[in-house]
Amino acid sequence: MKKIALAAFSATALLALSACGDAADDAAADEAVTEEAAPVEPVADDAAAAAEEATDDAAAAADDAEAAADEAAGADDAADDAAE
Repeated sequence: MKKIALAAFSATALLALSACGDAADDAAADEAVTEEAAPVEPVADDAAAAAEEATDDAAAAADDAEAAADEAAGADDAADDAAE
């Protein structure tokens, strides 16, 4: 009985080792596939453009506020004239 168990174990071990394959079947390092990294765009240009846009937006907001103040002052003047 021990001989049959030993033979079965040996056959199983041999089958497992043969399933691993041979090292010669592995791809060589020069055949490996490599991916190129995407080019990185300069961040400084983006930051400068964003700062310029923010400055333009701030100037436009200031102009809008000044126009609203002028309009409100004109409405106050018209109300004062109507009250007199």
